[in-house]
Amino acid sequence: MVDVYPNTYQKGRGAVSNATGRFEEKTVYAVNDGWDLQDDLPPLRTLVTDERPKTIITRNKSPDVPFDQSINPYRGCEHGCVYCFARPTHAFHGLSSGLDFESKLFAKPDAAKLLRAELRRPGYVADPIAIGTNTDPYQPIEKHRRIMRDVLKVLDAHNHPVSVVTKSSLVLRDLDILGPMATRGLASVGLSVTTLDRDLARHMEPRAATPSRRLHAIRGLTDAGVKTFCLAAPIIPGLNDHELENIVTAAADAGVVGAGYVLLRLPLEIKELFTEWLDKHESGRKSKVLSMIRASRNGALYVSDWSTRQRGTGKYADLLEARMALLRKRLHLTNADRPAEFKLRTDLFTVPPRAGDQLQLL
Repeated sequence: MVDVYPNTYQKGRGAVSNATGRFEEKTVYAVNDGWDLQDDLPPLRTLVTDERPKTIITRNKSPDVPFDQSINPYRGCEHGCVYCFARPTHAFHGLSSGLDFESKLFAKPDAAKLLRAELRRPGYVADPIAIGTNTDPYQPIEKHRRIMRDVLKVLDAHNHPVSVVTKSSLVLRDLDILGPMATRGLASVGLSVTTLDRDLARHMEPRAATPSRRLHAIRGLTDAGVKTFCLAAPIIPGLNDHELENIVTAAADAGVVGAGYVLLRLPLEIKELFTEWLDKHESGRKSKVLSMIRASRNGALYVSDWSTRQRGTGKYADLLEARMALLRKRLHLTNADRPAEFKLRTDLFTVPPRAGDQLQLL
């Protein structure tokens, strides 16, 4: 009988386990070989690999997602949010959706160069580009990699509209770019605020900015004239759903002009990862949380239907929708789930010149 090591929580990380990716032919387990060294292992380090894609703009065809094209400067995310719906994408790299997702990252250092080339392609249409839709462009490694900043410089130089979503106060570093772009109607920013409870945030989003730092970022953005909205996301039944009013009110006090929410999504491996996390950090509420999730997902932990996956179904889902509608009315906020209410200008776009092109006379 093989003595398989149980999952061991690592401080500062979101996932509890690191199960083999779903496309792999062999499943790998950590076993006790008699040396008993498990307790002496060093902290899990973050490794970053550069990748060189041929293109940087991704086109979206999902009918329930409010953007047509996006950019992801990084794959994987060091924030370590246990609920992150992007975790399963790491399986396409032969990696785990667990600890690998938050510790084995991929960076795209040529993103700005690729973007400039794609913007000059014949027939390119300057629809707003969404950044932060899969993994956070302002995760910790951006502080020194500065890939996101280089991308913003290209968009700014050619008057291309951009909408950013992040959990990080690092976004304030780029106010010198985002502020002037916002003045021209070219930029908006969304801050994801999941909870105001710092202890819950530390366990659920271990390397993301604290709730107070996110509210500080909202204030900094709005003071600089950047149209900013709050995403209370994800709403987790039985865990943070009672905070919805407090989250949106705090964000409104900090200056947001709109608010939205997303009900927790648990596709593929995230079901097991989130259940393990509940066992470790919220065991007393585990049964209630999972029961309420099922009540809003037709008895399942997740339903992938386009029309309901963001909101859920049933009385609980209807109540969430009604609560948010009342909040928007009371606080005079627009609906952040409707991109038309945050419409960015597209008529100012200028095509990047090729090397050797003659400059236009003004």
